[in-house]
Amino acid sequence: MRISELVERTGVPLATLKFYLREGMLMPGEARTATRSEYGEEHVRRVALIRALSDVAGLPLQRVKTVLGLIDSPTASLFESLGSAVAALPPYTDDVRADETEPSAPEYPRAHAAITALGQVYDPRFAAVAQLERALAGVETAGIPMTADRLDVYGAHVRAMAEFDLARMPEEGREEQLGYAVLGTALYEPVIAALRRLAHQDIAARQLSEGSA
Repeated sequence: MRISELVERTGVPLATLKFYLREGMLMPGEARTATRSEYGEEHVRRVALIRALSDVAGLPLQRVKTVLGLIDSPTASLFESLGSAVAALPPYTDDVRADETEPSAPEYPRAHAAITALGQVYDPRFAAVAQLERALAGVETAGIPMTADRLDVYGAHVRAMAEFDLARMPEEGREEQLGYAVLGTALYEPVIAALRRLAHQDIAARQLSEGSA
């Protein structure tokens, strides 16, 4: 297909597609002439991925580019690549950049205590540790700190979701594994947040209905 057809298939303006091409986020089409290139279904899927990361997951385009680069060309171990990719996902922290797994702050006391209480591995190099530290500090400042019973319930259910996800990770191919893990994290977190809000709504509605009966 021509780029005009790619515009029609994806609903993305021509100027935006050209920007993706210039930035290396969208692979070039197959050159037919000096002024014409052909694009295929892989380009349609790639544009959909870029839009999902930017529109659904809320990543700035530079962060999208970082994630795509890690998926396309993972150079470190799967764990390190995943750490770098997670650092590119919101929420962002001041002490973790999108291109590193080593936080500048050596210790995260709130996160350390929570992770230890859950019996999980504490590794401050993993970006999510700094993200958890900031989140826990935020709820503490707001006057609704994480309690032991809330942590137990949240931890058990989140771990069950993680086990479900990882059990379905591709068995081979580091690029496929990394893509599955990163995209699953980025694209499903808004789903999880929405489902939690809907559960709150449903429970509240049922309780109010029972109370007025």
